[in-house]
Amino acid sequence: MSTPILICDDSGFARRQMARSIPDSWEVEISFAGNGQEALEVIRAGKGDVVFLDLNMPVMDGYETMEAIRKEDLPCLVIVVSGDVQAQARERMLALGAIDFIRKPIDNEKLTNILSSYGIYSGVSTAVQREAVARDTDASSLEDKLDAYREMVNIAMGRAGESLAQLMGEFVDLPIPNVNLLESNELSMAIAEINRNDCVSAVSKGFVSAGIRGEALVIFNDINSQNIVELLKYDAHQSTGSLELEALMDVSNILIGACLNGLSEQLNVSFSHTLPVLLGRHQGLAALLNDNVKKWGKVMAIEIGYAIKARDIAFDLLLLFPDEAMNHIYGRLVDVDKEAS
Repeated sequence: MSTPILICDDSGFARRQMARSIPDSWEVEISFAGNGQEALEVIRAGKGDVVFLDLNMPVMDGYETMEAIRKEDLPCLVIVVSGDVQAQARERMLALGAIDFIRKPIDNEKLTNILSSYGIYSGVSTAVQREAVARDTDASSLEDKLDAYREMVNIAMGRAGESLAQLMGEFVDLPIPNVNLLESNELSMAIAEINRNDCVSAVSKGFVSAGIRGEALVIFNDINSQNIVELLKYDAHQSTGSLELEALMDVSNILIGACLNGLSEQLNVSFSHTLPVLLGRHQGLAALLNDNVKKWGKVMAIEIGYAIKARDIAFDLLLLFPDEAMNHIYGRLVDVDKEAS
């Protein structure tokens, strides 16, 4: 008898990754949902005895979905599959009733061990047949590629969020990454729509490997600087300006480094990094960006807005790739994904 399972994730690329990770010898009937609201409808219809649930989704996120499952006492076993691997995220979901928590991208052995430990499935982890089926349904339109990039960054930003949470001892709210393909002269206008502050400071680091190059920038609202200094508990004997600069550089190094490591793991490349550069302090965002990307044609811009709400701190991580890097990235994403299955 087949087990009805539900894969709930806002990314089609992630749903395909999860589907191709289901062991071949586990008899299942797979349903899909793009957000928690859709997932609840599927579960209520009896098509989600086992649910693989993402956390960061539009309409209704994983936390809200788990709360609704618990409130309605819906008959399902929930395994969280997320790029957000912060200890507090795990603890919160387990407290709401999830049975386990697995980080993206999916490790088939880890998945099989979890299923076995709860008596759900006890066979081998091989998923060759499902991988072959998923390969036939892989899409390559621009929208599908942007979805794949968004999921790639979603996983990498989770790694960065975990590192930041450990540094600051606070839970970091993670958004859905904002991915856009723009002309370079449109970038400043697009980012200005996201960050409306008149004065910001920014730290930049370049990276390159295997035909993929780009620039990572951490953009701080100037009003946040002192809050960050206080949270990091630096030696107050230094001047305020020195402390703020040290805080910006430390946070940027950790955030960019962890995010690029997350990208490296997924793309199976080893990036060479430039030294971090302070692009400027207390300037308008357009002035900081123009000289750095105007030499590019089209730009894939990925914006991630991190926030530590308990401390009224918010800043943006911006990943910029010239358009010629896009096909290299997508090709490696698909190849690595298929090799891992």
